[in-house]
Amino acid sequence: MPLVACDLDRTLIYSSRAFWLETPDAQAPPIVVSEVYKGVPISYMTRAAEQLLLELAAAATFVPVTTRTVAQYGRVQLPGPVPRFAITTNGGAILVDGEVDPVWSRSLRARLGAEAAPLAEVRSLLEDPAAAAWIVRVHTAQDLFSYAIIDREAMPAEWIAALHVQCRVLGWTVSVQGRKLYCVPEAVNKSAAVAEVHRRLGAPTVLAAGDSLLDQRMLEEAHFAFRPAHGELHDAAFTRHNLEVTARRGILAGEELLRSITRQVLTS
Repeated sequence: MPLVACDLDRTLIYSSRAFWLETPDAQAPPIVVSEVYKGVPISYMTRAAEQLLLELAAAATFVPVTTRTVAQYGRVQLPGPVPRFAITTNGGAILVDGEVDPVWSRSLRARLGAEAAPLAEVRSLLEDPAAAAWIVRVHTAQDLFSYAIIDREAMPAEWIAALHVQCRVLGWTVSVQGRKLYCVPEAVNKSAAVAEVHRRLGAPTVLAAGDSLLDQRMLEEAHFAFRPAHGELHDAAFTRHNLEVTARRGILAGEELLRSITRQVLTS
C-alpha cells in the first residue's frame, strides 16, 4: 500500500483563526471537532474531509506527521482506528501503535550530539531580553527543540532574519507558523522519520502533504507532494515538478488536499 505522510495543523486540521472561509455563513461547510483542549474545541476539519480521510486510510497507510509533541498529538481525534505509525515532535518521535519507538529515539539522540549545538544555546536566543517585546513565552518540546509564542506583528523582520542565520550556523532551522516560532535542530526533521517508516513498511510510493518550511524536505523527497495555498511554503512560492497546490486556502484546502491525495492513491 502507498504511504501517505500528512502534516496536521493548517494542512489537515485548522484552528478557527485559520478557517479563511470566504462564503456567507449560511453556505459554510459542516465542520467537526478534531481537538479539545481544557474542555474547549480548538481544532477542526470539515465533515467531508473526515469522510475523505476514512476512505484514504482504507486505501493507503496514513501516517500523521506533526511538530506537536507526543502529548499534544494525543489530543487530536482523527476518524477511524489509531494509525499504525505516527510521527511527532517534528520527527523526534515515531509512534508505533500509539507507543514511542525507543530504537528511533536512541539513534536520533546520538545524531543530535554530533550534529547540533546544545538546546540551551539556542533557547537563549529566544530568551534574549532584547526580544522580550515580541516573545511572549518560550517552551521546550521533549528536550529536542524550542518554540516561542510570539506577537507576530511586533516581531521585526530583521530580527527573524538574523535568527535564521544564527541558527543555521548552530545546525538548527527556524520556522514561523501562526503565533509560534520554532527553532529545531536540522537532525530533527520529518523527512528522516518518514524515510524510516517507509523503510519499515517497504511501501512502493510515498505521498506527502504540508504547509510549512519544516515540511519542505518531506515534500521534496516524496513521489507525489501536495500543499495548501497558504502557509510558509505558499508565501515562499515553493514549487516542485511533483507538487500539487490547492485552489483554496484554509479549512477547505484541507478537504481539497485529501480529495487530491485519494485520487492519486487510487490511480497510481
